[in-house]
Amino acid sequence: MSVGLDSTLSLTNTVTLKNRFFKSAMSEQLADDDHNPTESLFTLYETWAKGGAGICVTGNVMVDRSAIAEPKNAVLDEQSDLDKYRRWAKRGTKNNTQLWAQLNHPGKQVPSFISSEPVAPSAIPFGGDLGKGFKTPKAMTEFDILKVIQAFATSARLAKECGFQGVQIHSAHGYLVNQFLSPRHNHRDDQWGGNEENRRRFVLEVYKAIRETVGDSFPIGIKLNSADFLKDGFSEEDSMAVVKALSEAGINLIEVSGGTYEAPAMMGANIKKSTKKREAYFLEYAEKVRQITDTPLVVTGGFRSSKAMSSALTEGATDLIGIARPMAVEPSLPEKAINDPDYKITVKIRSTGSALLDQIAMLELNWYEAQLARMGKGKQPKVNLSGWGVFFHTLGSVGRFAFKKRRA
Repeated sequence: MSVGLDSTLSLTNTVTLKNRFFKSAMSEQLADDDHNPTESLFTLYETWAKGGAGICVTGNVMVDRSAIAEPKNAVLDEQSDLDKYRRWAKRGTKNNTQLWAQLNHPGKQVPSFISSEPVAPSAIPFGGDLGKGFKTPKAMTEFDILKVIQAFATSARLAKECGFQGVQIHSAHGYLVNQFLSPRHNHRDDQWGGNEENRRRFVLEVYKAIRETVGDSFPIGIKLNSADFLKDGFSEEDSMAVVKALSEAGINLIEVSGGTYEAPAMMGANIKKSTKKREAYFLEYAEKVRQITDTPLVVTGGFRSSKAMSSALTEGATDLIGIARPMAVEPSLPEKAINDPDYKITVKIRSTGSALLDQIAMLELNWYEAQLARMGKGKQPKVNLSGWGVFFHTLGSVGRFAFKKRRA
């Protein structure tokens, strides 16, 4: 059965999406010093709403202000300026667009310049080059775990009160929920670790706490790794068991991603030729997941053309098309792709001319963040934005933190 990019999709008995486009989360780095949203975030999300997406998911909204992943992350808790969050929700839900808050806790994935004692399921440091920028974490106590679960529920309640129309639990890319799921990072021998069932207890309790807080009609989604792509890490089999458990618990939407910053599959690292042809990185996994759940799926990573997007929908491999970085340079991508069956976007990041400087400046990440900052100021993205321009923008916007180890 042919499914158009402009087809509607029902998520709950009261929520229907206007089309199949899902603006996936990207780290914006546009909160203020108190971790409240700013006018730049309001303008950015209004721009995306006008661009035609059915759902826009925010970048990291942290549930605990003592545990942020980046200097300018937003935090939503009892200390937040809720009027600013209401303004964000109002601007981001124009044009019948759903705005969802992505709720996150970094666990041990907190750069050492932000926290000298991060927390994690177990006191296991990151290995390799990644370990150089992060401190060895403190193993969480039972009290710590229950406190974080409640923090997720509190943030979800506040998001609903402020006018966000859904929330997404970030359970991918090496952050805390993903750490609990991974046997590589979770070596606990209590009810929160030790076997597959116990390792997935944390994410299920987070979901249940949120559901009890927001009710049955408010959409809850999750961003879940298909696998970590690491030896002794969260496997595809582990992931499918989590999908089954969450689906049975009643989750409304599952976004499929993969990898961590130790093995960044979500950025297209080491993908197969067959995957490149279909564009999306995780379609094969999604097709397997479709056999065990009827919960709507989102596949994010790699889509660049209307034809590949339409094919993925028609094949039934996914229900929504997840788009992230392309919408940093073309905010009206959903509208254009719907109206042009031959639409295709290509993005080429401009180098500084020095591979070493590009690496030091984390050019790929910061190039896209610079585009978000432009849109936040009401400017158009600049596809020929120079590497040097990004270098100086980053230095000016984040100051001495600009080129420290950071995560999207």
